Amino acid sequence: MEDLETKQPEKESENISEAQNLGSHHPDGGWRAWSVVLGVWLLQFCTFGYANAYGVYNDYYVRNYLRDRYSSSQISWIGSVQLFLVLSGGLVAGRGYDTGYFYHLMIGGSLLFVFCLFMLSLTHAGQYYQVFLSHGLGVGIATGLSYVPGMAVLSQYFERRRPIAMGIATTGSAVGGVLHPIMLNKLFYGPAGFHGGVRASAGLCLGLLAIALLLLRPRFRPTKGQISTTAVFNNFLRDPPYVIMVCGTTLIYTGLYFPIFFLQLNAIKIGINANLAFYTIAILNGASVFGRIFPNMLVNSVGVFNMVILCTTITGILVFCPLAIKDVAGTMIFSVMYGFFSGAYAGLVSPMISSLARNNSEIGARLGICFTFTGMSTP
Repeated sequence: MEDLETKQPEKESENISEAQNLGSHHPDGGWRAWSVVLGVWLLQFCTFGYANAYGVYNDYYVRNYLRDRYSSSQISWIGSVQLFLVLSGGLVAGRGYDTGYFYHLMIGGSLLFVFCLFMLSLTHAGQYYQVFLSHGLGVGIATGLSYVPGMAVLSQYFERRRPIAMGIATTGSAVGGVLHPIMLNKLFYGPAGFHGGVRASAGLCLGLLAIALLLLRPRFRPTKGQISTTAVFNNFLRDPPYVIMVCGTTLIYTGLYFPIFFLQLNAIKIGINANLAFYTIAILNGASVFGRIFPNMLVNSVGVFNMVILCTTITGILVFCPLAIKDVAGTMIFSVMYGFFSGAYAGLVSPMISSLARNNSEIGARLGICFTFTGMSTP
C-alpha cells in the first residue's frame, strides 16, 4: 500500500511535466497552427461579432419592437446582461478548457448560440421576457462558453507570434461587427422583417460555426492531477501583477462598450439620416479590425502593457466625446477613432493576460478568472 501511495504522486508529477514539455515547443506557424487561427476567427465572427452588433438590436428594440411598454434603460439591460455572461462565463469555460472539456464547450456553446437565435426569431413584439431569455441570457451564455477556450487554444500553437495570432483571431469579432449590422439593418427594415432577418443570420452562423469546429483542435491532452479551482484562485491572488491587471481590466470594461451599444441610436437622435446612421456601427468595427492587428505587431518590441496603457488612455478620452458631437462629420470621426483604439485593447487583452501565465496549463484559468471579474462591471 505504501508503494502505491508513493508512486501515485510521482506519476501525477510525471504527467504534468510531460504536458508542460509538450507545451514548451510552439510551432509558431504552419498549416495546422494557422488553420486553428482561422477556426477561432470564424468563431469570433459568429459569436462576439454578433455581440458587437447589438447596437442594431438595441435601436430596433427601442424604436420598434419593445417601444410601447419599456424604456431605453430597461431595454439596454438585454445587451448588458449578454455582455456580462459572455465575459463571466470564462470562469467555467476557462477551467473546463484546462481540464480537457474543450470540445464539450465549443460544440455545446455553438449549438446553444444557434438555438437561441432561432428562439429569438419566434418571440413576439412587446414581450420583454422572451427577448431577454433568448437574446440576453441564451446568446450570452453560449458565447461565454466558447470565447475563452477559443482564445486559449491559440497559446498551444504560438509563443513568439502569440500576440499577432490572437490579434488576427480577434479581428473576426470586428469583421462580424461590420457585416452583421449591415445585414441585420437591411433585413429588419426590408421584406424579411425582424423574424426573418434573425432566422437568416442564425442560418449563416450555423454554417460558419460548423466549419470552425472542424478546424479547431488542441495540440495535446490536458495535464493530469489538476488542483482544485479554489486552489487555483488562491494561487492567483498571491500574484500581485495579475491582481492589479484584473482590477484595471475591470475598470476599463465598465465603460468600454457604452458608445458601441448606443452609437447608432444616438446618431439617429441627433438628426443623422437613418440610412447613414445604420452604417455607424459597421464603420466603428471596420476601424477595429486595424486596431486589433497593428498594435499587436509592436508588442514584441514595445511591450504588451505599454501598448495597453497607450490605447486605453486614448479610448478613455474618446468616451466623453459623444457629449459634444452634433453632426455627421463628428460622428464618423468618432466611429473611426473609437473603433481603432477600443479594438486595439480588445486585441491586446488576451496576450496581456497570457503573458503572466507561468505555463500553458494555467492560461485558460487566468483568462477565465479575469474575464469573470470584468464581466461583473458591464451591467
